[in-house]
Amino acid sequence: MNITSFLLYCFIITITPGPTNIVILSTVHNFGAKKAMEYTYGATIAFGLLLVISAMLNTMLVTVIPKILVVLQIVGSIYMVYLAYQIYKMDSSKSTVNQTGTFMNGFLMQFLNPKVVLFTMTVIPSFILPHYLAMSAVTISVLAITLIGFLAFITWVLFGTLFKKYLQKYNKMVNVTMSLLLAYSAIMIWM
Repeated sequence: MNITSFLLYCFIITITPGPTNIVILSTVHNFGAKKAMEYTYGATIAFGLLLVISAMLNTMLVTVIPKILVVLQIVGSIYMVYLAYQIYKMDSSKSTVNQTGTFMNGFLMQFLNPKVVLFTMTVIPSFILPHYLAMSAVTISVLAITLIGFLAFITWVLFGTLFKKYLQKYNKMVNVTMSLLLAYSAIMIWM
């Protein structure tokens, strides 16, 4: 497995603005870091649960229908290229979310967030299962990805105000850089 591509993909998907990160940022601004952390805990647990579900389903599919892995890798790569394009054309200054940050809102948001659902359903078959089928390796991978997601959420909590200003000031440069890195990750799945 190409660890660099895997970590780059996980980092880019979890750190770039999406519904969860925008709600965290809004919660920090409107209700403070303590309330944002409550939301973050719920989002992290749901993120980990979605990864567990994905790992179980994808492991079962790989053992039952090995050819499905190639299809999932293609879908994952196409999705990464799509996300790269979306990030490239994104204007984060237009997004504002006004929602209280509760544990349950954070938890439920993950199941309703297409970015998270598609990520959790593609990261396991694209990066883990082609190289590791052992339950211990898949479990460690799920824990590592969950930790990466949690650290990304924490980044939005701790540096929310500063990060938002940076994104607005250098919006196009940040979006182009993230898009190129994400496209690179999509290409590296096949190398």
